[in-house]
Amino acid sequence: MTQAGSDALLARMMQFHPKIIDLTLDRVWRLLVALDHPERHLPPVIHIAGTNGKGSTLAMLRAGLEGAGLRTHAYTSPHLARFHERIRLSGDLISEGDLSAVLDECLAANGPDPITFFEITTCAAFLAFTRAPADYTLLEVGLGGRLDATNVIDTPALTIITPISLDHQQYLGETLEDIAFEKAGILKRGVPCIVGPQEDAALAVIEARAARLGAPLLVHGQHWHVTVEAGRLVYQDEDGLLDLPLPALPGPHQIANAGMVIAALRRLGHAHGADAAMTDVDWPARLQRLRSGPLAQALPQGRVWLDGGHNPAAGAAIADSLPRMTSDKVWLICGMLNTKDVAGFMRPLAGIAHHLFAVAIPGESATLPAEDTVQAARAAGMPASAAASVHDALNQIAARDPHAQVLICGSLYLAGHVLREARG
Repeated sequence: MTQAGSDALLARMMQFHPKIIDLTLDRVWRLLVALDHPERHLPPVIHIAGTNGKGSTLAMLRAGLEGAGLRTHAYTSPHLARFHERIRLSGDLISEGDLSAVLDECLAANGPDPITFFEITTCAAFLAFTRAPADYTLLEVGLGGRLDATNVIDTPALTIITPISLDHQQYLGETLEDIAFEKAGILKRGVPCIVGPQEDAALAVIEARAARLGAPLLVHGQHWHVTVEAGRLVYQDEDGLLDLPLPALPGPHQIANAGMVIAALRRLGHAHGADAAMTDVDWPARLQRLRSGPLAQALPQGRVWLDGGHNPAAGAAIADSLPRMTSDKVWLICGMLNTKDVAGFMRPLAGIAHHLFAVAIPGESATLPAEDTVQAARAAGMPASAAASVHDALNQIAARDPHAQVLICGSLYLAGHVLREARG
């Protein structure tokens, strides 16, 4: 079966069940009942919530478990180039035949009843996971946690909460405490939780929820520590010290993500996979260098990176990382959604930006117009102008500075478009 089969089914789902955010579990539970509860028949689940680092943490954890000889299912969102990326069965992207089969079954079981696109495709992932052998199921929360469609597992093997910051306030609440309350909704009675670096206000909310549920916490800075020493990652907890390679994913923020992964592997009894977690991980659009394709060829004497970060914490992480990757000021090509804190994302980048070219995100109705992005960049102190496309921006940069260092950033949706274009 060709990919056109699943594309047609996904288009039908989008038509009848649009890509909206409406946080409730009622519709998911109704469909799971109709499907005979696939969520009850998954391999042991590791459930991951947080604002930043969920995907990178899951990718490292998957590499570590597979390096330890175990098979993993994985569910992530959003996808970048094609939907199949969201569902991995026993380590491999779901096949076209398997994807079309579960999508068709979910459409039939749901019938005309209202349900969102994310909810019905999450149920399809659960159905797929019951039909292939694996040792663990890795679930990344889509949004929030408490009312996210993935939060239907009674007793996961482990939960992980990555750093929490302000994002999606229109859905999760205006304060850090509000958002932490939603993220902490994945905690389950008696189930241990690995907690990444948190601001005090967020950690207090997590600790209060864990105390009510009797959920043991393993908290960064209290129960485990991770540092970089002499070009190596050093992890320590009550079981001792591990000296490991640095994560293959670039950026200092990946050190804390790696620490969460090692803490999880130790808790699960698979610490022998820690080296593989660091060296074998692959996670696109996280300070990824584009080395081939028409976009890279537009600047053959320079370097082009791609990052999908889109909130203030991501902007700060990028601003911390890039000076370690190049001593030159960086040209930015940026496209964002109109639902994001554009000013908050821009402010940390002002110090590293030579000039910003703003683009609209192709095919996204919620894209911020390029001129609005230009105004936000200028307000943050960056020289900025609009470009018709990413390729147009790269051509303009190449004409001014053939050796330019360029970062394409601002949205995972823009990153997906870039990766598709990069393939030519």
